[in-house]
Amino acid sequence: MQDHLLSELGQQLRVDSVRAAAAAGSGHPTSSMSAADLMAVLLANHLRYDFEQPGHPGNDHLVFSKGHASPLLYSLFKAAGAISDEELLTFRKLGSRLEGHPTPRLPWVDVATGSLGQGLPVGVGLALARKRLEKLDKADSRVWVLCGDSELAEGSVWEAAEHACYEHLDNLIAVIDVNRLGQRGPTRHEWDLGAYARRFHAFGWHTIEIDGHDPAAIDRAYGEAASTIGRPTAIIARTVKGRGVASVENREGLHGKPLPDAEEAIAELGGPREMAVPVLGPPEVSVAPRSREGSLSLPRFEPGEDVATRDAFGQALAALGSARDDVVVLDGEVGDSTRAELFAKEHPERFFECFIAEQQLVAAAVGIQARGWTPYASTFAAFLTRAYDFVRMAAVSRADLNLVGSHAGVAIGEDGPSQMGLEDLAAFRAVHGSTVLYPCDANQTAHLTAAMAEESGIRYLRTTRGKTPVLYPASESFPIGGSKLVRATDEDRVTIVAAGVTVHEAIAAADRLAEEGVPARVIDLYSVKPVDARTLREAAELTGGLVTVEDHHPEGGLGDAVLEAFGDGRPAPRTIRLAVRDMPVSATPAQQLTAAGIDAEAIAAAARQLAGPAR
Repeated sequence: MQDHLLSELGQQLRVDSVRAAAAAGSGHPTSSMSAADLMAVLLANHLRYDFEQPGHPGNDHLVFSKGHASPLLYSLFKAAGAISDEELLTFRKLGSRLEGHPTPRLPWVDVATGSLGQGLPVGVGLALARKRLEKLDKADSRVWVLCGDSELAEGSVWEAAEHACYEHLDNLIAVIDVNRLGQRGPTRHEWDLGAYARRFHAFGWHTIEIDGHDPAAIDRAYGEAASTIGRPTAIIARTVKGRGVASVENREGLHGKPLPDAEEAIAELGGPREMAVPVLGPPEVSVAPRSREGSLSLPRFEPGEDVATRDAFGQALAALGSARDDVVVLDGEVGDSTRAELFAKEHPERFFECFIAEQQLVAAAVGIQARGWTPYASTFAAFLTRAYDFVRMAAVSRADLNLVGSHAGVAIGEDGPSQMGLEDLAAFRAVHGSTVLYPCDANQTAHLTAAMAEESGIRYLRTTRGKTPVLYPASESFPIGGSKLVRATDEDRVTIVAAGVTVHEAIAAADRLAEEGVPARVIDLYSVKPVDARTLREAAELTGGLVTVEDHHPEGGLGDAVLEAFGDGRPAPRTIRLAVRDMPVSATPAQQLTAAGIDAEAIAAAARQLAGPAR
């Protein structure tokens, strides 16, 4: 498209952004107006996309990291003929697909954005999937990411910048909309394009500085980015927030607000247009089919054998990778500890080392799953908290993601509290639609590792550092949402509910209680979410009360999951909750469990309190 038509298209995108925000009575039109020329040139001359086939293997990806500029994105979709003008004006209304920030309710949106600093890291994941997994050249598919200048203060952007260059992602192009103004005032570097260029260049990127309102310069920059080999490109564009409307141009205090006089602004921009853009079609490419139907041969462990659940996880993951060539593993440079390295040794082409950059670890997994792969991302449970916002946004993205946290709880021993995941169950239970699993033995771990791949949403598996006895035969089944009655008789007077490492302490406590004439039921609640409410309710009715015991802080973990099973009008049973209530210090695993009050003796004492004297 010629320059004068590109300028007209940019004005159309501005007008439609103003109209959408005015119809909603809210939104971010000025942030959309600054990037309108950048996106007009991209849509008309460089983006290759079949809007009727959003799953076409040759389609480019467009990620609006500055998701608040959604009016611009939706205006692009209208210009491409993907949505109507009537739908554009449903922006932000109940029932509309055009939400305040983009989500995959729209088939042309790969991931939800709006939490700033996430689009580029996710774009790295998309580019990795295209280049390393699908073996596509950048001529076959590109990933375009529109970033705002404010979000470049986020550390996650620079995790992405380094990783993109390390992986030589020349199919990744970041377009930086440097409009000088953030939400409350000027950005850190304002219009100093060189400050941004130096930072990207330091990470090894090719950088181009342009006037973001000059269609010819934008067009040349995109062409240069497309021809750059061996490294990603950052196009750093000087723009004006509110461009085209004198009353709002480069003005503070107007972020996130519709224009004061929309009709006057539309007139100043030249009025509505109805330009339809014939978007370039994607190249014809072939992507190898992925099989999920292979024969799965999980590792088998003998009851009584001592095996760490992290070891079982690594072996099961490697076996799953042999059965399914859609499984991908990402590591946070602790694969020798989490045992993800076992997958890496057998399937190196589907293993990604993300180093100690947990935000990029999770973001890459989100991008990879958007391409239809099944990722497992693992690190220490404690360190996944650094990426929690990415997990939260993954749920908004309707992402299918497997996360694995090892070295959980005080049971890790001498390393001390900085390494102990004691908040992870609560954190992942709080994620919308999540699945939270905490196996206690090797065979259970192997089965649950494989079962995760068949679930949807965010799935979290907690593994243990130290060895624990194998309780169950390899033939046992462990449905998600279930539990196991480890000990149960008709005479049980109290129920002990445990998961993971505390199951073994609960069994030891039940043995002591049996010797004293106090029969105790033991429930292995390996599925913390969804929880087996039926089994818990039956146990509460049949016994004198519940003791919950968890290697986790009391807030939001196993105890809360158990009590929530009684939250629909049923009276809560008498319950004693054992959890890690004090700040741990370095000690042996056994000493840690005793100090936290979650060892066999503490469990037995709590059970005696509920059950009363022996009969």
